[in-house]
Amino acid sequence: MAAEPRTLVQSQQSWTDDLPLCQMCGVGTAPNCVYSPDGKGTQSHPIEDRHLRLRGEDGCFLYAVFNGYDGNRVADFGAQCLTAELLLEQLNSSHTDNDVRRILIQAFDAVEKSYFNTIDDALAKKAHLSNYILPHNESQKVQEHLKELEQEVSGGATAVVALILNNKLYVANVGTNRVLLCKSSSDGQNQVLQIGRPHCTDNDDELQRLAALGVDPARIRQAGQIAGQTSTRRLGDYRVKINYNEIDLLSAAKAKPIIAEPEIHGTHPLDNVTGFLLLMSEGLINALESAHGPEQVNQEIVAMVAAELAQQTSLEAVAQSVVERVKRLHHDVFMSGRQRAAYCSRHEDMTLLIRTINYPLADAALTPTQGGRIYPVSVPYSNSQSTSKTSVTLSLVMPCQSTLTNGTNTASTLEEGTPTPGSQSPTATLQSTNTQTQSSSSSSGDGSLFRQRGSQAVQPDETGRVPPYVDFSQFYRLWGGDNSDSQSTQGGLGPQ
Repeated sequence: MAAEPRTLVQSQQSWTDDLPLCQMCGVGTAPNCVYSPDGKGTQSHPIEDRHLRLRGEDGCFLYAVFNGYDGNRVADFGAQCLTAELLLEQLNSSHTDNDVRRILIQAFDAVEKSYFNTIDDALAKKAHLSNYILPHNESQKVQEHLKELEQEVSGGATAVVALILNNKLYVANVGTNRVLLCKSSSDGQNQVLQIGRPHCTDNDDELQRLAALGVDPARIRQAGQIAGQTSTRRLGDYRVKINYNEIDLLSAAKAKPIIAEPEIHGTHPLDNVTGFLLLMSEGLINALESAHGPEQVNQEIVAMVAAELAQQTSLEAVAQSVVERVKRLHHDVFMSGRQRAAYCSRHEDMTLLIRTINYPLADAALTPTQGGRIYPVSVPYSNSQSTSKTSVTLSLVMPCQSTLTNGTNTASTLEEGTPTPGSQSPTATLQSTNTQTQSSSSSSGDGSLFRQRGSQAVQPDETGRVPPYVDFSQFYRLWGGDNSDSQSTQGGLGPQ
């Protein structure tokens, strides 16, 4: 290493800052928020999420999302150190799959050990002062010093890493962040794959691992948290790494129960793949789950991303728009006063990283009959007298291009099934798969909900709004026919 690990934490810049950013990636963020009864939000602590979006040598790309807690020290350190452990000539195109997995595991181990090396002195001082008896008039100073030392050494982070090498995807996960890989086919289907499962207190594999160490899995599952966090794998957090026997839930453990060893998933070949990769922090996932329930989170996120890709010309704008939409949904549910409002009084930091794979950005002037591709977007709705949630699937437009670019490689992948003037657009479906479940929803794909847009962008009116290009009138008529009783007391559904 070119510098001591402590330099990574204390300096404003490091030797990894000169690495180039990946231009096929966009990141959206939002800070944590606590709502007052009137709906106004207040940030309760500085942003603790961090991310990586770097391009290395030899066709290597590194992406990561870190979810810090009790401060951002571990997330900051992890982002710097992990970059140094992976992109300073450690990886090259000659490495096999097993080589890459070994290097990823070694990198996480180096991050963990290096971080604890940086806080060894502070931990020793803290232990010494905790056992030191002073006269009463000096005890206040000792307590203040102990508090400062605790702030210096406390905290941890979860991390999910996506590495692309030789056009193959590897995912390394520690904790409760999430990775989705969406593959689009020429017949209009989007297959959504969740790569890996969160390391949390309701993960059966993790509970079995803890049980083998002597920890009672039933107690862990019932508690739902360990030292204030749901994760069973973390970076840092000396409380559960060094002093775990002092924690009641972990006191029977024969060895360190909370670990920083990543699970490695892959390889996933990306040759001839058209789609996008999503890395999400736990805060984004939890906010959407709190608002709409956990059942369709993956599908909803992918639908939002596909919708924004159909309209935005910048990946940064796509990612930020999706984060803002989740934030708005979460706030709206809190203000609704309905059943799920109780789960939405606050949310943590949100981060969404989008990396496209042979996926074109939108041409905002395209309509379904002008060469656009149809993507489904599930739009949730419910009436004010019901706590159940239903959804309607709308068709959104995605432009088709004959040549799509992924780095230096080009491929012609979207020619089949492309709508042409005077023809009906193909059916588009969204499928979601993970290790346990698979579900799908379909769209009529006829483009009838869209109004024609000219080649010029619509100008906003005096209120700053633009006319909608999705016509909901048919939807409102159908809804009114099926819900005439409820509408008679609500005054009707539709724009007010």
